[in-house]
Amino acid sequence: MKLKLKIKTHLLSSFSLFIHYYYIKLHLVIRIMGINRDSRHKRRATGGRMPIHQKKRKFEMGRQAANTKLGAKRVRPVRSRGGNYKFRALKIDAGNFSWGSEAVTRKTRVLDVVYNSTNNELVRTKTIVKNCIVTIDSNPFRQWYLKKFDIELNKKKVEESDKARAESKRSRHVLAHIKHNVAARVIDQKVADQFNSGRVLACISSRPGQSGRCDGYILEGKELEFYTRKLERKKK
Repeated sequence: MKLKLKIKTHLLSSFSLFIHYYYIKLHLVIRIMGINRDSRHKRRATGGRMPIHQKKRKFEMGRQAANTKLGAKRVRPVRSRGGNYKFRALKIDAGNFSWGSEAVTRKTRVLDVVYNSTNNELVRTKTIVKNCIVTIDSNPFRQWYLKKFDIELNKKKVEESDKARAESKRSRHVLAHIKHNVAARVIDQKVADQFNSGRVLACISSRPGQSGRCDGYILEGKELEFYTRKLERKKK
């Protein structure tokens, strides 16, 4: 009876070791399998299978998505083919944004991710990718506009700017220059209205997961109308 029990326990232990060994082996195989960008595994247009005539190649290698989040800047270099480097932004919260109609660019903070045509989950997790819509701090642009045109775009700060104007001395040349600028001034009213809230809508034009930068441009015209409509519909 004791011999039988010993045999049973030995068999069970060897079986569990066998399972454990193959589990580890399978786990290692899964880990070794990488993200691939080849098309050999795809079927023909007719639905037929293609014969695989070669193994994976290094130049077909893909990597995991960066999923850049909104937060204090954290960028990692990634060595790529030919000894070149990509810069993987894991977190980022500022970048250079251009105001197209005024031909001016300023570095400003990214405040929030508000829209992404790909997936709402990317908005919830505040993931920054190319072509996502964000809100940015409007103060650098407001200060530039005040300096160039002597016009305060944020109605809440009119008194503050009037006080600063009264305290500062400006030459007649500077006043004449401002007057000349105002004569040719044109601004989209929908863009101007956003300055009252201290934030404006912008689109990301760089690829944070590849370049480590979060650059973009302020939305204007038809593009601003389109995304404003989308955001209003989302709120409803």
